[in-house]
Parts: sequence; C-alpha cells; structure tokens
Amino acid sequence: MRHFFSKYKLFLTVFGLVSLVILGLFYRALSPQKTLPIYQPAMVNFELVDSTLQHVKKFHRIADFSLTNQNGETVTHQQLDGKIYIADFIFTTCPTICPVMTENMVTVQKALKDNPRIHLVSFSVTPKIDSVPRLKAYALEKGIDDEKWDLLTGDKKAIYRLARQSYLVAKEDGDGGPYDMIHTENFVLVDPQRRIRGYYDGTDLEAISSLLEDVVFLEKEFFEN
Repeated sequence: MRHFFSKYKLFLTVFGLVSLVILGLFYRALSPQKTLPIYQPAMVNFELVDSTLQHVKKFHRIADFSLTNQNGETVTHQQLDGKIYIADFIFTTCPTICPVMTENMVTVQKALKDNPRIHLVSFSVTPKIDSVPRLKAYALEKGIDDEKWDLLTGDKKAIYRLARQSYLVAKEDGDGGPYDMIHTENFVLVDPQRRIRGYYDGTDLEAISSLLEDVVFLEKEFFEN
C-alpha cells in the first residue's frame, strides 16, 4: 500500500488540488450572491407613482434635470452620471420627518465622506421658500459638505415631476400651494446608469445601515469588476 501511494503521489496530489478547485467553483456557483433589484414603477406603491407610469415594468431611469444648489451653482443630471448617489425630498421648514432625515443623511455623509464615487442630493419640495440663501444657511446649520451634498431648488413643477415620475417618492401632485406635495421619508439609491436600486426609510437607523451596506455592493458591481 505504501508503495502504491509513493508511486502515484504526484497524481494523487494534483487530483486532490483539482478536486478542491472544482468543489470551490461549485460552491461559488450554488451559493446565493446578493444582488440589488432594479426598481421599476410597477414595483412601487402606486400612490407614489404618476398614473402614466404605474404599469411600466422595464427601462425606467431618472430623467434629465437642471436645478440650483445652495451655492447658486447649476447642478444637472450629467454631473451625477457615472456616480452612485442617494437622493431624498425635504424642505427646510419641515417640523416633522425632515430634521430626522437630514440628521441621518449627515450620518451617511460622514460614512462616505472620503469616497468620491458617492454623492448626496436633497430636492426641496418648497422651492419658492427654499431660496439659495435659505439652503445655504440650512447647509451651514446642519454641517453639510458642499463638495459631497447638493441641496437643490428651482422650478416647482420640475421638482414635482422628478418626485412623481423619476424617483417615485411623492404621494400626490402639487396644486400650486407652498406645501402641497406629500413627500415620503424615503432615501433613494441610484446607480451610475440612473436606475433606482433601493428605497430606505430615512428616519430609521437600521435602514440607514442597510443603505450603507448596499452602497458597497453597488460599488463592487460597477467599479470592481
């Protein structure tokens, strides 16, 4: 027996190594890999989606936009193309969920501050009230990094279209009043191809942790292959 193993030692060693590699490949192939969904309007609560899009099941992407940030600079969709970004809809005079959302977005900002691939965007749902000076004061008050996070104001109808037809986060259309859109607490994770990859409760710290984990998965999907 010892003579047999000595004679075929090289063969058995190679065979063993090949078997381990094959087993490893099978394990990897059979193990479930986490993937993030690509959200379509038909997958979202109809209350948050414009009626013209409620049955759309593919090819949904964030629309073009051009708005103004807290420094009076024009920010467009093109500046976000190729980046992962997190968006929400707030207003500076909101007394309820917005302060918590902003506080939690500051937490996200701190976690991702050194990552140039990730950006943050907050759209004001009361743009007539949230002028550039007001947004700048809000940014200073909350500790918002201008290089990392844009607070956007501009044409009210354009922002409402984005909320209802692109990000799918508004419960109803505006009717012209200053507080007429019922925005949600959602943070929206958008990939470099302008596709929605996740919704997260911006008032819930556990959801924020999930968001940060999913950012890592998106980075691997787009930047590490």
